[in-house]
Amino acid sequence: MKAPIVLIVGAGDYIGAAIAKRFAEGGFTVCMGRRNKDKLEPLIKELRVIGCQVHGYKFDARDEEVTKQIFKEIEDTVGPIDLVIFNVGGNVYFPILETTARVFRKVWEMTCFSGFLTGREAAKYMVPRGRGKIFFTGASASIRGKLGYSAFSAGKAGMRMLSQSLARELGPKNIHVAHLIIDAGVDTEFVRERIRSSGRDPQALEPDTLMSPQSVAQAYWMLYHQTRDGWTHELDLRPFGEKW
Repeated sequence: MKAPIVLIVGAGDYIGAAIAKRFAEGGFTVCMGRRNKDKLEPLIKELRVIGCQVHGYKFDARDEEVTKQIFKEIEDTVGPIDLVIFNVGGNVYFPILETTARVFRKVWEMTCFSGFLTGREAAKYMVPRGRGKIFFTGASASIRGKLGYSAFSAGKAGMRMLSQSLARELGPKNIHVAHLIIDAGVDTEFVRERIRSSGRDPQALEPDTLMSPQSVAQAYWMLYHQTRDGWTHELDLRPFGEKW
């Protein structure tokens, strides 16, 4: 049997890479996209060493024509996409008086508009087949605003509503749509640097304060394998040490 195909939109160095590795280990053909394709090369080489079929794409998910073209290329040359994971970030701090219209629009495009484009194009191929899964990576900002994150919160909250609408519309067509809220700081160099800049030592954090990217990947693996009599449409992940 042909290996199932996953497309990861926003395959960064941490969560995206962990998702790619988990699904590669599970026997998937892995397709990955990010704006700077060169940054995918180390991960592509790593996955090919373990025998994974892997494809990388230069993918600006904010661009409608690029999104259409990449979906078509994968469907035509690799095969039918079984799972799409939208993992584009955009977590930036901007006090409201420093948030220009350009900044707000760009963050919205990254967090919400590009999610719409990805979800729509996935549905175009999945609905006629009568099967498929579309998962979105959310954040604490998906459910509550935070000082200095008006643009990010607006975009992520919009993506959450997009996910809920798609789940209601596509679920009866046998398309599983889910939204994963990561209510935590993820253990990345970006997050650790922010902790240092606040005057704290990330090495001194209590165990399980930060979430490992591998835990996010495992949650997506679990969601993929749910049977449709018990689909989860929204899942929040939170490490032991996170206050909420």
